[in-house]
Amino acid sequence: MRRSLPGTAALQAFESAAFHGTITAAARELSRTQSALTRQIQALEAHLGVALFERRRQRIRLTPDGERYLEHVRAAFDRLEAAALELRTPGSGGVLRLGILPTYGTRWLIPRFPTFAAAHPAIQVHFTTRLSVFDFASEDLDAAIHYGEGHWPGAACEPLMDEEVLVVCSARYRDERQLREPRDLARATLLQISSRPQAFDDWLQARAVDGVDGRRGPRFEHHQMALEAAIAGLGVAVLPAFVVDDELLRGTVVEAFEASRARTGKGYWLAYPERRATLPALRAFRDWLLAQHGRPAQARSSSVRAST
Repeated sequence: MRRSLPGTAALQAFESAAFHGTITAAARELSRTQSALTRQIQALEAHLGVALFERRRQRIRLTPDGERYLEHVRAAFDRLEAAALELRTPGSGGVLRLGILPTYGTRWLIPRFPTFAAAHPAIQVHFTTRLSVFDFASEDLDAAIHYGEGHWPGAACEPLMDEEVLVVCSARYRDERQLREPRDLARATLLQISSRPQAFDDWLQARAVDGVDGRRGPRFEHHQMALEAAIAGLGVAVLPAFVVDDELLRGTVVEAFEASRARTGKGYWLAYPERRATLPALRAFRDWLLAQHGRPAQARSSSVRAST
């Protein structure tokens, strides 16, 4: 099957010029002349039928079409590099491109990751973090950590852990506001998290607490910022247990009142496109991750097909 594809030399010229912002620097990096590099980029633009750069004196800048095309070119080069690495290290190595949630990544995964790296030195894991949902159809990812329920269109989902949350603040803040029971939240500053706008409402509903507005209070982008605000004595936060367990042991935060823990009915999942399930790097990481979460052997050998 013959494909209408530009040559790799032209794609390398495009990627390098986009990175450096000048033809001169790109030509130096690729050991080519400026005129040769310019011709390759012009040929690529003619092949695609769009302008990839805006020329401004000695500088160049990507057009909107160029920015979109650059994402695909870089993903293709990354995938080719990963394939070459897997061939050089058959059965034991390769590259895993993993999407992770910032809080799960920094508070749970990264502290434990050295054991995986030591057990699988030939596997490179490239981490991508984001608060929004990852899209396997448009992003070059092998797997992602998913929060919510076990549903991801076109992917398999394996459960990692159920979410347990609790209400925390500094000991000084608790004493100053005289927080003793859930209804006392009515006189507390509620530290909201943008990605979980219903966290307080869900907790209050689970505890059948009336008379408290769960949507008021300052907003923070993610869990870690809300935790730091709670430590600083700015208010009360609803946070996952794995985020605050260490702080509770150190005493930097306390439960706002007794028995504040509650199950949310949601959890964390490992999701991956079924076409990637046989990748050696993904298999190794999946087995390690499920073992770290204490999932039984049968859970590690099966997956839940995500519904659309």
